[in-house]
Amino acid sequence: MKFGNILKDLRKKKNLSQEELADKLGISRQSVSKWECGESYPEMSNLLALCEIFHCKLNDLVHENVTDLNNLDEEIQNKVAKLKKEQQIHMKLLSKIIYVIAKIGKIASIVGLVTVLLTIILTPVFITNIKVEEQKISFFGETVEWKEIENGISLSIQNHEIIQNNTQDIIQLKKMIEILKNNSKVSILIIIEIAFACLSVTLYLLYLLLKHLEHLFQNIHNGETPFTIENVSHIKKMAWCMIGTILIPDVIGGTLQCFIEQDLGIGWELFDFIYILFLFSLTYIFEYGYLIQKDSKGIMYDEIEKS
Repeated sequence: MKFGNILKDLRKKKNLSQEELADKLGISRQSVSKWECGESYPEMSNLLALCEIFHCKLNDLVHENVTDLNNLDEEIQNKVAKLKKEQQIHMKLLSKIIYVIAKIGKIASIVGLVTVLLTIILTPVFITNIKVEEQKISFFGETVEWKEIENGISLSIQNHEIIQNNTQDIIQLKKMIEILKNNSKVSILIIIEIAFACLSVTLYLLYLLLKHLEHLFQNIHNGETPFTIENVSHIKKMAWCMIGTILIPDVIGGTLQCFIEQDLGIGWELFDFIYILFLFSLTYIFEYGYLIQKDSKGIMYDEIEKS
């Protein structure tokens, strides 16, 4: 239904003539007639006055499916151009899926964090039972022997031979053997504990990230725009958590490489800088969006049935 027809219906329900409505607005009767015929549209001040007279919302006056929206002035368009019903339903469904996935991921990150913390506690027990010899490692009575062959590395465990010929695996295996041979048990224990501590901090940041993601999309599912103060805060905290998960492994890994004087293949990459720059910018984009949003009052949907 077009604006003119809506206005005419509301006026008749209120038992007002065009002249009486014009008097309330302080305009001519011809102006009201042109509005109802679709020849012109009221200014924003008159639209708001109409809302007061008919005790309705702006969306009740200018229907979301209005076909001649482009003829409205820019300020009215900003207040009227909302998500269509079908888009609202899709957005509510999508936001529900995301916050449920985030909730599951949050639980999984807690389980992972507890596992890593238990590993940190038990690591000294395992390290004290490792014995490194030439071409041989003993662990709780089990012995693993290795030797380099033409196609890779041969591992012998309880008379079972395993040929490792994957290039990347061979490199990692050689690095591990060099670390075990060239460092004391205390040094190895420190390295492992630092690595697991780094992992636990990363998992905790992941938990916080997913927690804020869950709350953000739960709010969006309930009808808030992303540009409320609370939701912008969630987005900023998510960005900082993601920056932490990028920086911490690189910083800790670089420190460990210096400590053990062994290249672990960990280093700062150009894309890390790009990711951080993007995330940092994203927080300010949403903060700016909050400042410039017009009259949504943090509400993204019309009154539709919640799914």
